[in-house]
Formats: sequence, structure tokens, C-alpha cells
Amino acid sequence: MNQSALWSLRLGFSNKENNKITQKGLHSFLEDSFKVSFDKSIPDFLNDSPKTTVELKELRQMFKNASAEDKKEARQKENQTAEAMKQWWIERMIDAEYPLQEKMTLLLHNHFVSTYQKVKVNYWMFQHNQILRKNAFGNYKTLTKEILKTNAMVRYLDNTDNKKGKINENLSRELLELFTLGIGNYSEDDVKNGAKGLAGLNLGEEAATYRKNFEDNSPITYLGKTGVFKSDALVDIIFEQKNIPYRMTRKILEWFIYDNPKEELVRYYGDYFREVNFEFQPLLMKIFTEEFDKNTAGSKIKNPIEYSLQLLDELQLKNVKSNVIVNFLKQQSMDLFNQPNVKGWEAGKSWLTTQIYLQRAIVADSYCQGRISNQQKREGKMDRKTNLSKDKPTTLNWQKGTNKIIIKELTDRLLFGVSPESQKDFETVLKYDFDPNAPNANQAVLRLFNAIIKEPEFQLI
Repeated sequence: MNQSALWSLRLGFSNKENNKITQKGLHSFLEDSFKVSFDKSIPDFLNDSPKTTVELKELRQMFKNASAEDKKEARQKENQTAEAMKQWWIERMIDAEYPLQEKMTLLLHNHFVSTYQKVKVNYWMFQHNQILRKNAFGNYKTLTKEILKTNAMVRYLDNTDNKKGKINENLSRELLELFTLGIGNYSEDDVKNGAKGLAGLNLGEEAATYRKNFEDNSPITYLGKTGVFKSDALVDIIFEQKNIPYRMTRKILEWFIYDNPKEELVRYYGDYFREVNFEFQPLLMKIFTEEFDKNTAGSKIKNPIEYSLQLLDELQLKNVKSNVIVNFLKQQSMDLFNQPNVKGWEAGKSWLTTQIYLQRAIVADSYCQGRISNQQKREGKMDRKTNLSKDKPTTLNWQKGTNKIIIKELTDRLLFGVSPESQKDFETVLKYDFDPNAPNANQAVLRLFNAIIKEPEFQLI
């Protein structure tokens, strides 16, 4: 596999950054990726969604007095907004000139999990997502402090129920177990005492805030330190611990390169993460530039977003109806803003169950035809197939030449390896007497492309 094509997919979602990486070199490409600005604007689809606690109280009051039909309509409206937010994010991934920011945001989205299904307030989910994006190349400790104080997180992990004398440990536990240290690096007393430090951290206007009547200001012992600690101080103590860098470093290696990174790599890069004071940008630069020249192709299974967006880019399907992609991701168990639990999507082999592999094969056929079925019931009937793209039909970039030249060009950018058996199969699809100037030549190459993307190796990067 072409190394620049491989890393275009790893650092984004498709092959479109291939030429930039080749021309600029990886180091310059990464520097440009890190310069991407942070867009603070609030999308139009959130215009009518409640944003303040006052507006939420008004909405709850309306629900008390509303008819069953009005309640149903209000819920449907917010559900539609939630779907619009998923589509908005997919479009950002597709349109980004340098998509590494969105790919890192997606990693953090699956690390600091909160879901719309539990939170039920779209604006809070948007705020949570924006904090991840703002800090995608920033500081891990700063991000942890900010996420801990989002309305989305305190609601998702039930800290709204965490009060002096009536402690709820959910947020305290996941702060240690999933967000920072990992199991084995803290005690149950640390969880209980951390919950006391988080007691009273409740919903606020722009961020969660402590409510004096519910705070617990008694001294606690937390990871060996004793005092009265609130959320920021708890995080500061966590980041003094010996094993703090390794969980996030492992997540980054798993997300971008290896489904099963070697422990020595995790330790090596984790120690560097500590040296640079938990800054993501230098860590990412070191990992990507040092791993770039290694023969690591085929070490990670593509997630559904990588799989889908790579195909759309290869087939030059522009102005894609993003709701189709959102529905495909749901079928593949990668529903944005709605992970199955606080641990997030499992990734790795979970992306290659029999059902998921079959769905991918069906979608590959549909993409190659420029059509796809949403495969969702509506009013008791299955949706009919709809055009995947709003404008031109499916096309494919390929270099005119013999069948072997075309096969090599496509496999170089799509597969990490081609067996003799697969090569023979491809030459059966695109025969030795293939005429690249024939009227049906593009359709013949599309059939070859479809055969290539059905290979098991195409599921890997």
C-alpha cells in the first residue's frame, strides 16, 4: 500500500490528503493540520433548542400542561435536531481541508462519553462536542477539567444526584476508571472520597457549577493527599500519578494505528506525554512521524466512518446526503452522540462481526452504483432506494493502461497487500484485452474496484 495513502486514511477519513502528504512531507502536513482554526459558531439547527436553564424550565412547564400530541411533537422536534447534529458533524468530517482535528475530536468523543439518549438536551451535547474540538490539539489535563464541568457530563453520569449526605459515585468512578488512570491505579476509597469532592457540582448556564447547599466541604484523602478538594484540584492530583499518561497514549495508538499496540510503545510514548506536560500536539507529532516509516499497514480494522467516507471519496460522490451516512453508522453500531455505554464503542474486532461485514458488502455495491437504501422502516414500510448523491453519478479516478497497470494503481492505494490468488481474481474481472478507451471502460473499472473493496484486506488500514 502507498504510504501516503495509508496515512491519509489514518489521519483523516479518506485518500484525499494523499497528495498533500506526498508533496509536503508528513511533518509539514501535521503542522498545517495543527493550525486549523476552531469554529465557535452555533449551527442554525440549534436556533430553537433550549440553551439556558430558564428555557429548560419553561419547556418542562410546557410539558406539564401540554396535550399528548403536543408532547410528542416537541420530542420529535428535538430528536430531529439531534439527527441534524449528527449530519452536521459528518459534513465537517467530509469537508475539512485537514481532517485530523475532527478525527481527534471523534477519539475524544469516544473517551469522554456522554450521550443524547441520557442527556436529552441538544445544546449541552453540542457544547460538550465543541470543548473536545477546541482541545483536540491542546492539553489533556485542561480538557479533563473542562469536560468534568459540562452540563452534559454531570447529567450523563448522574452528578446531579450527588449531594452531601447522599453521595452518587458515578462521575467520580469514571473519572478515575475510564477518563484518566484506569483500573488498578486507585482504591474504592478514592472513588468514594472523590464523589464527596464532586458533591454539589450541578447544572449551570454555560457550565456545571457547585451549589453551596449540596456541597460536601469535609476533608478527604484522595490518592494519598488530604484536604478539601473540588473538581479542578481532584484532576490536578490525578495528573500527579505515575500511571496517568498511559491510558490516553494507548487510546491514541489504538485509534490511529494499532488495534493492539505493544506495551513498550505505550510506555515509550506515554513517558514522552508526561515530559511535554500532557500536551496532545507534540505527542501526536512524535507518534505519527516515528511510526510513519514503519511497516504497520494492516494493523487496525477500519471503523464504519473510515470505511464509508473512504468509499465516498474514491467514488467522487459529492454533496452526499449525510442522513444516509448517519443511518449506515447506526446500522454498524457507531451511532454518533449515542454510544452503547460509558465505555464507548469497543472498536477492533467489534467492527468486523458477520452482520457488519455483510452490511458493508451491501453498501459497497450500492455506493458503486451511486445508490443506497436507508434500510429503515417508515410508516410500516421499508424506505425505497434513494440517490446517494445530489448531482453527478459515480465515477472513479484511474490511470489508462493495461489491466495490470490499473489493478496495481487501485490496489496500491486501497490494499495493504495483494495475494497471488487475489491478483488472479482481479485479472479475471479486468481481462488482459481490456480497452481503456472503450465506452464501457469506466463501468468495467468500477466492477474491478467493487471486487477489490470486497477483499478482507480492505477492511484494514
